[in-house]
Amino acid sequence: MKLPKTIMRYCPYCRKHAEHKINVVKKKAASSLTYGSKVRARRRGSARGVGNLGRYSKPAVTKFKMTGKKATKKTDFRYECKNCKKEHAQKKGIRAKKVEFK
Repeated sequence: MKLPKTIMRYCPYCRKHAEHKINVVKKKAASSLTYGSKVRARRRGSARGVGNLGRYSKPAVTKFKMTGKKATKKTDFRYECKNCKKEHAQKKGIRAKKVEFK
């Protein structure tokens, strides 16, 4: 995916259109307390035993297969306003294998 280094965008701080510099931020690893990780822990057999196990008290799901990693990651662009020097993030990420600035 090829992008220009600067782009005209609406700045929510200046409340007008201005030139913005595009920065790419590396995505942080997911927390170990996400919903998916808790489900996986339950299916793996964590928190098995007698008594009230809280969120792990439901029976295990049979024939569960974890899928592989996606080939692309969603981009995380931050736009820095040239006028006020404030940075704001994009609303939605776009899937791309490689991001290149011209």
